Amino acid sequence: MRQIILDTETTGLDPKQGHRIIEIGCVEMINRRLTGNTFHVYINPQRLVEQEAIGVHGITNEYLADKPVFSTIAKEFIDFIYGAQLVIHNAPFDIGFMDHEFNRLSGLAVKESAKMCTVLDTLDLARQIHPGQKNNLDALCRRYGIDNSHREKHGALLDAEILADVYLMMTGGQTDLNLSGKASSEGGVQIEAIRRLSTDRKPLKVVMATADELEQHESRLDIVAEKGGACIWRE
Repeated sequence: MRQIILDTETTGLDPKQGHRIIEIGCVEMINRRLTGNTFHVYINPQRLVEQEAIGVHGITNEYLADKPVFSTIAKEFIDFIYGAQLVIHNAPFDIGFMDHEFNRLSGLAVKESAKMCTVLDTLDLARQIHPGQKNNLDALCRRYGIDNSHREKHGALLDAEILADVYLMMTGGQTDLNLSGKASSEGGVQIEAIRRLSTDRKPLKVVMATADELEQHESRLDIVAEKGGACIWRE
């Protein structure tokens, strides 16, 4: 299963008012493992960034002046996400902006994100798991013990990396739990901070069953089948 954890930064809040994407950050996950592959780009929106938005992400008009426009990075972006499941916090916001950008492109046959990818909204997921609680990214980091102290302002790639950790923790992911049962400040069991494994680590040794072991296994399944009829391990 290929998933792309995605975040964007924008000039404002509403694409219907002409606001545009100015930053895209994506990290790739295959079978719940971060691959180290990312897509990250700043974009010249061809309009001014609102001051309130600059206060959130710190990306200025001057910084974006020499960056590429969306049409020049669109193919690379679409190629990176196509066919994957997009994992996004408050997905309607980002998807709305992405579809707005796709609809501005000429010659693009498919202009809807949902026709290129499936979409998982982690905000909806968090609300199901933690009803009645704060479920923004900062609150989820506190709840799951994820260190986001380096997140002074919003940033698309950084937020996508943090969301990947949050998503894995919310869905039972590949991290160590604190088995001491220490209570967290928001209730439940405190979860230790995520320790990422290096992407260039040596591959794990895979031990395969021998022919004799496989034969013994099949013999055991024959016994199960004789006693109970159908053997679910063979279905």
